[in-house]
Amino acid sequence: MQMAPQMGYDRAITVFSPDGRLFQVEYAREAVKRGTTAIGLKSTEGVVLLVDKRVTTRLLEPASIEKIFQIDEHIGAATSGLVADARALVDRARVEAQVNHVSYGEAIGVEVLAKKICDHKQTYTQYGGVRPYGTALLIAGVDDSGTPRIFETDPSGALLEYKATGIGAGRSIVMDVFEEHYQTDISMEDAIKLGLSALHSAAEGQFNASTIEVGIVRSDDKKFTKLDQDTLDAYVKEIVDSEESKTETQE
Repeated sequence: MQMAPQMGYDRAITVFSPDGRLFQVEYAREAVKRGTTAIGLKSTEGVVLLVDKRVTTRLLEPASIEKIFQIDEHIGAATSGLVADARALVDRARVEAQVNHVSYGEAIGVEVLAKKICDHKQTYTQYGGVRPYGTALLIAGVDDSGTPRIFETDPSGALLEYKATGIGAGRSIVMDVFEEHYQTDISMEDAIKLGLSALHSAAEGQFNASTIEVGIVRSDDKKFTKLDQDTLDAYVKEIVDSEESKTETQE
């Protein structure tokens, strides 16, 4: 039986394949692709994070699943991939934010925090006896100047800043929606609706307010908050009604 070409090169994180690939990192990316869909958008009034928690059984309490986390007063993070890995990174991010408060007497910058997390993730691609984190984070917040920022952290430690992006299973569908409809001058209200519309497209009909989380950081007060269930119910009903009316019109 002939072994696959990558066999032998995917046994340890420290071994490159002949074509310069680290297979363990690519496998970690696959774990992210199989995760729930998470979305981040910039608006003129701040940033929005949205996650579909993908509840697979009615016996599960949706509130027990947390996919959007507060890192600092002005920063939140949305995750996709291995939940336990994400929680470990969130805990580290919170420590980094508090260390910055103690050391410098000021809130940590969104980009500074994202780079620290990516530096940590990169070390787990370089040493034997460890594996890469099987999760991606969308780190979003507002800097001191009031500028909204959104960064995507890759399992390899790569860092990219976006105006609007998605991670997880529905990424390609979400990005198609954003390519067509996202505008840089979008308001917070419209950003929430566009994000929910993208989630609706990615969810393929399985769309329920109880399985969705939405976090926002406004530029004026620089405070991270999550939308309460009543507000979220109203938004989701509006999106569902809108999508249904579009379908009826097309028919």
